[in-house]
Amino acid sequence: MAGQNLNSAINLTDYGLLRIGVATPEMRVADVAYNLAEIVKIVRQARDQGCFLMLFPELCLTGYTCADLFFQQLLQQQVEAALLDLAALTSSLKTTVVVGAPISVDGRLFNCAVFVSNGQICGLVPKTYLPNSGEFYEQRWFCSAVEATADTCQIGSHRVPFGADLLFRCDEMTNLLIGIEICEDAWSVSPPSGSQALAGATLLLNLSASPEILAKEAYRRQLVASQSARCLSAYAYASAGPNESTTDLVFSGHSLIAENGQILSESQRFEFSSQFILADVDVERLVGERQRNSTFSSASPTRHYRILNFSLRSATVSDFRRPLARTPFVPADDRERSARCREIFQIQTSGLMKRLLHTGTEQVVIGLSGGLDSTLALLVTVKAFDRLGFDRRGIVALTMPGFGTTERTRGNAEALAEELEVELRVISIDAAVRQHFKDIGHHSERLDITYENSQARERTQILMDVANQVGGLVIGTGDLSELALGWCTYNGDHMSMYAVNSGVPKTLVRYLVDWCALEEFSGRASEVLADVSATPVSPELLPPDANGEIGQLTELVVGPYDLHDFFLYQVVRLHFPPRKVLFLAERAFAGDYPRQEIIKWLKQFYRRFFSQQFKRSCLPDGPKVGSVALSPRGDWRMPSDASVRLWLSQLEDLK
Repeated sequence: MAGQNLNSAINLTDYGLLRIGVATPEMRVADVAYNLAEIVKIVRQARDQGCFLMLFPELCLTGYTCADLFFQQLLQQQVEAALLDLAALTSSLKTTVVVGAPISVDGRLFNCAVFVSNGQICGLVPKTYLPNSGEFYEQRWFCSAVEATADTCQIGSHRVPFGADLLFRCDEMTNLLIGIEICEDAWSVSPPSGSQALAGATLLLNLSASPEILAKEAYRRQLVASQSARCLSAYAYASAGPNESTTDLVFSGHSLIAENGQILSESQRFEFSSQFILADVDVERLVGERQRNSTFSSASPTRHYRILNFSLRSATVSDFRRPLARTPFVPADDRERSARCREIFQIQTSGLMKRLLHTGTEQVVIGLSGGLDSTLALLVTVKAFDRLGFDRRGIVALTMPGFGTTERTRGNAEALAEELEVELRVISIDAAVRQHFKDIGHHSERLDITYENSQARERTQILMDVANQVGGLVIGTGDLSELALGWCTYNGDHMSMYAVNSGVPKTLVRYLVDWCALEEFSGRASEVLADVSATPVSPELLPPDANGEIGQLTELVVGPYDLHDFFLYQVVRLHFPPRKVLFLAERAFAGDYPRQEIIKWLKQFYRRFFSQQFKRSCLPDGPKVGSVALSPRGDWRMPSDASVRLWLSQLEDLK
């Protein structure tokens, strides 16, 4: 890409990110030396790929299936020696490692997670819930954390903090607080990770040895994803692999990394050789999610925790290990996108139905330009009328050709109205606007903002007056992206009596129209919808070009909507600063937009978003359909006169 090198070194922590890994090592049951060697080999490989922290499965130093061999003193001695060796190695490996091991404390044996960093065994967390039914017999060998009588234990010559009340905070990244639970802990009614999250833990680790049975894979994936969502956290789950398989049990090594409900990375199952997965978790995002979630902030942890500090050796990377959608509002998967379009269309339709039922009207008026937004609004209205059993002739579609209207858009508007069997009225605004120019002393050849907005306001006046004539409502057509940029005429297309598209971003409007063409309508109507979808976005307020084609392309003025919708999600939904938005945009749009062009349009986004808030402060009602909404009565409250200087200054520094 011109002007940038995305393969240059990146310090992830500068952007609130952390690369973590989850491993399933090749292992031999009861062969501690062999298992340690595999663990060290994985840590070295992962460190070469910029991994800061590596998680291993439950009892990985010995193997989970040792059974009565756990009582063998020789095995326990080997575990202690291996932990000391691993601790020494972390000084040079510069990676934090969490492994599973059986640990004897005051004559009791515990199934523990051992946190090792920078040459030290920082702490040991024992398992709380010990399964003892079905294929599990853990209570035969181990004691629960609640049975512990000490809060430290002896490892070599060191006393090490011990207990289920330990959390681990990073010195260099203070928002990184790590909580640990072990296998069955997560499957319990009240997992320890819930309380850990409420105490501030943003990264939750689970060392597991979960044997495979039919349908458990999907359940495990759902469990990990849902716990990360419930805790507003990152959740790493390391599972024992097929080398543990013995007698009646088969293990698969199904490991996962999730963040706030999304699976970031997932291992292959049933691999006998060592494997690991990596993902870049966004700690900064998690903190922001928690700050905005009143349910989270009003709850309290169920216990007091001891906080142990550790140092995170900084590492730079040259790649990015994290799903990053360039269209955050539009799923890439066809099936998922179709399902989302269906859901959104139902939300829009149901919202309008309620408004019609409440007002007791079977008449609506809609401005139909032949563009994407007004087409979607008409489709929603038609479906609402059908579901209510209303006559479609109660829908008055007004096409109001003006100075910039092209034959293509007007033809599509008229054809669509005819195919959908709604009432069509064609009212030219040419003479009325020219008379208005005379009244206010504006030269009709001056193609300025007055020239454009006079047309938009004339159309709105007609819509409102016709609505009065028929005793109906004006259906708004503007979308979420236009509201974010203020790309609407105040008291023109900005205003309506119910705005069905106000929660739908521009990048999704096109897909909704395409989906309607395939799923909701057929024949000639579908053909017209396909052409509408292929029409460039334009307000058509300036005269056509010499060939009669659209002469005013919106995206040449305000910028590409794929960029602006990406910015909208990062800025409004995630509240990321400009520096991070740029960092992500460069990676999402690599090969399409050079760095300076992204900065140019990001500046445009911030300027317009701040300066146009006054339009959003008086929006008409409209259905919220996704996680981003700009209604002042819903998700977004912002002063109309806030300064944008802070945000633009950071962008200037990045040039």
